[in-house]
Amino acid sequence: MNPNWHSFLESAEAFIDGASNEILHFGDANGELKAAQKQTILVPLSHLGLLAASGDDARSFLHSQFTSDINHLEANQVQHSAWCTAKGRMQASFVIWHAGSDFRLALAADLQEAAQKRLQMFVLRSKVKLSSLSDSHVLLGLAGPQALEAMADAGLPCPAAQLNSTSANGIDVLALEGGRYIIAAPLAAATSLWQKLSVKARPAGLPAWRWLDVQSGFPLVTLATKEEFVPQMADFEKLGGVSFHKGCYPGQEIVARTQYLGKVKRHLYRISSEQTLQAGDHLHSPDNPDQACGMVVSAAPSPSGGFAALAVVQSNFADNVHLISREGPKVQAVAVNP
Repeated sequence: MNPNWHSFLESAEAFIDGASNEILHFGDANGELKAAQKQTILVPLSHLGLLAASGDDARSFLHSQFTSDINHLEANQVQHSAWCTAKGRMQASFVIWHAGSDFRLALAADLQEAAQKRLQMFVLRSKVKLSSLSDSHVLLGLAGPQALEAMADAGLPCPAAQLNSTSANGIDVLALEGGRYIIAAPLAAATSLWQKLSVKARPAGLPAWRWLDVQSGFPLVTLATKEEFVPQMADFEKLGGVSFHKGCYPGQEIVARTQYLGKVKRHLYRISSEQTLQAGDHLHSPDNPDQACGMVVSAAPSPSGGFAALAVVQSNFADNVHLISREGPKVQAVAVNP
């Protein structure tokens, strides 16, 4: 996180985790979670990093590496996409959009540096420049019934529909599923923008945004879950994050074979527990003693108490899932896309 933005958020009464730089809350963690249910909230998305891809070959390069159809990503569209290993396992996931002639990619901050370096290895002679914007830009999350009014008051144009984007004065606005918005702004504009948006939107910490991720069925790959899932295990194709009609990309053969042979036994579930849940936690079932039957993708405290999470779970064991071990606390699992 940029030191100036860090200082501003502290002056706005943010409580920031010293190790991860994540925004924990603004003084009332429980109240912020409850506000996420029905009110409008404004969240610094410090868990996300921002990459830019520019150059004459940027589109074709990204198309050849990612699971989505970048070639047909229109100027005002937003796509979910993933970058897989040769074995078809997701090593990063992105929200990707146009910024003029460039592309911008929002991904887990704890994967950004490694993903950028590894992507750079494949550029070779292509006319592509990959650069980090995480120090020069700020990502904000906005959600709730007054989100559109808050953006209008701040002078921001609103996208016409979900998975669309707009841009004005160097600020990008992305409309996600579930009535949520990501705003990518240059650091120089961030302080003023925050002040304008927070007139109608309550500042909140990342737990509130992650709870909304769970409600929206948004499976973000992080360091804790890197290379754990084939895209279909996280129902990523149902978000439009996988094209089965494009050419080759790393892992394409395995992803396609998994789809057409119907061998996907694991899918995305919402789970709830009285116990703490966090990304990377293994799930087990007494009905499957030999190995874990699932893994938590992302988790957050629930406004109603306990924890809520997204998890990839082997479907035939979903009725009998336990946390950490076969003898651990039982959790409730409900399919996100039944």
